Amino acid sequence: MRKQNWTKRDPIKNYFPLPNEIYDLKLSRGAIAVYSYLLRREDRKTYQCLLSYREIGESVGMCVTTVRKYVAELEERSLIRTERTTVTNKDGRKQNGRLRYYILPIQMSINQYYERQMDMADLALEQQKAKQRLDALERKEGANYVDENS
Repeated sequence: MRKQNWTKRDPIKNYFPLPNEIYDLKLSRGAIAVYSYLLRREDRKTYQCLLSYREIGESVGMCVTTVRKYVAELEERSLIRTERTTVTNKDGRKQNGRLRYYILPIQMSINQYYERQMDMADLALEQQKAKQRLDALERKEGANYVDENS
């Protein structure tokens, strides 16, 4: 058996970093795929990229409307921000261009996620307290009803 000589890979050159925290945010698989593609295409100095929904869809294997849905999910989670651009044709008419995507710091999204979790926990606690008060009131009214009929 002959020894294989594999070429060494540059850890930065042909790769892009995907934050570990992305899996803690409970994103859908499609949103993670779109986010990964945006990170792959971003300019590392400006944290932006200029893409159309069609380009993203062709690259990740989704239709345009599905990509639009996942982009909206990423915007809602404060992972990205989009900005519309315009293109001027040769005859001087302006048309819609691609979207400019700004990749936002992941910490913003993590903070927002934890705030939502705390809000949901507070709401669950309030609901539990209300249920306990309602149960106590029903027991009290039930005891009064029994006393009146005795």
